[in-house]
Amino acid sequence: MTTPDTGTPTVKRSVAQRLSELKEFASAPQARPAKLGFLGSLLITAGGLGAGSTKPHDPVLESIHMSWLRFGHGLVLSSILLWTGVALMLIAWLALGRRVMAGETTEFMMRATTGFWLAPLLLSVPVFSRDTYSYLAQGALLRDGFDPYAVGPVANPNVLLDNVSPIWTITTAPYGPVFILIAKLVTVVAGNHVILGTMLLRLCMLPGLALLIWAAPRLAHHIGTSGATALWICVLNPLVLIHLMGGVHNEMLMVGLMTAGIALTFARRHALGITLVTIAVAVKATAALALPFLVWVWMRHLRDQRGYQPVRAFAVATAMGLLIFVAVFGILSAVAGVGLGWLTALAGSVKIINWLTVPTAAANVIHWAVNGFVPVDFYATLRVTRFIGILIIAVSLPLLWWRYRRDDRGALTGMAWSMLIVVLFVPAALPWYYSWPLAVASPLAQSRRWIAVIGGLSTWAMVIFKPDGSHGMYSWTHFAMATAAALIAWRALYRAPEAPAEQAEEPLAA
Repeated sequence: MTTPDTGTPTVKRSVAQRLSELKEFASAPQARPAKLGFLGSLLITAGGLGAGSTKPHDPVLESIHMSWLRFGHGLVLSSILLWTGVALMLIAWLALGRRVMAGETTEFMMRATTGFWLAPLLLSVPVFSRDTYSYLAQGALLRDGFDPYAVGPVANPNVLLDNVSPIWTITTAPYGPVFILIAKLVTVVAGNHVILGTMLLRLCMLPGLALLIWAAPRLAHHIGTSGATALWICVLNPLVLIHLMGGVHNEMLMVGLMTAGIALTFARRHALGITLVTIAVAVKATAALALPFLVWVWMRHLRDQRGYQPVRAFAVATAMGLLIFVAVFGILSAVAGVGLGWLTALAGSVKIINWLTVPTAAANVIHWAVNGFVPVDFYATLRVTRFIGILIIAVSLPLLWWRYRRDDRGALTGMAWSMLIVVLFVPAALPWYYSWPLAVASPLAQSRRWIAVIGGLSTWAMVIFKPDGSHGMYSWTHFAMATAAALIAWRALYRAPEAPAEQAEEPLAA
């Protein structure tokens, strides 16, 4: 069980003082998980050159005579390096989690450790996903005068198209105007240079990570829980750092903007908070799940501060929220020069078939269990289970919105459950989708049981995919190894020593 922050004000420190603290931290025993994770990150970056989601033809590796890393024994060596790095990062994260539960960490230690683990990944090739190549190709569509919401990357043949997974070459962009504009600007600067474009896209994700580091502890303080634990759950989690930053996913930007918007709204800066969440929606639509709950927050503030009656407060909060959303989203769409066609592309994920959502897992189980006795059409079964999943989402979201309306902690809980239910019951999901509920739940799910569950499930989701972007869910060996790793992670955290009741954590630095 973690202890809440005391909330004692702190003195602002200069850059030199912060660097001195960082140097002192690096030489202290408390930095061992940071150093172990740094080594793991280095190995991931090195191994990624051969085993990551690399280009089909990489002129950089060829020019330095290192292309052998991608084939035969070189690929084996690269894979060993990369998976060893993943293992070290997971071990470091779990060791840090045990210290978090023992009350031996501070928010400064979490932020410093993030820097250690992130630095090598900034130079890595994309790992565990090829989505960054799709992002670049979609940005190039807008750059070259095509509508990415009307045509897929195949309509604009160029070098970027060569790196896009075949399934996505004919798929229109399911992302909002802000992210499509970012992708366009990256391709304007980098041209069709895949490596430079990938590095620039990753840098564009950094503001999202910074916002998450800023917002998660503040949400924790707001509801009286541990900021360090929140950072351990949603920032240092290898599922976030390796997948979102190493894999270059726009979830990083969306989650950071959304979490910061929630924190600002809780702090009574409603207009700015709703604006940030709207920008997050304009990156990826999932952030919209937070907006209805923020209406309750704004309504309560109007009632408590200005004495509005509940009905009037709700009407004003709803009207102002809609006005801000429509204005901000309209301006962003106009700047990007696109319409709302991306909403029709959200169904493109149905092409993904894996075990990460309940409907698809149920269809697989039904087909496996029944097909030996009675012929069963897997795809017909899948359509039925996915339809049931959509019904569950449609019923659950309004109920959760109404159930969790009474206070800020309740609103945050409603958001977390809503996002988890959406991820579990949508037609298809990918490991990094679970960063949505992780970010919102990080101030809430801080009991021993929840931390152990998060540690186990995050470990499983981290290792069930392969470094080249494929998954191992249909390999019983890979599935069994991932499950064993998850159980080990769960046990390591569940049996961790607990902090003394009187122990309190260092407050958030100003």
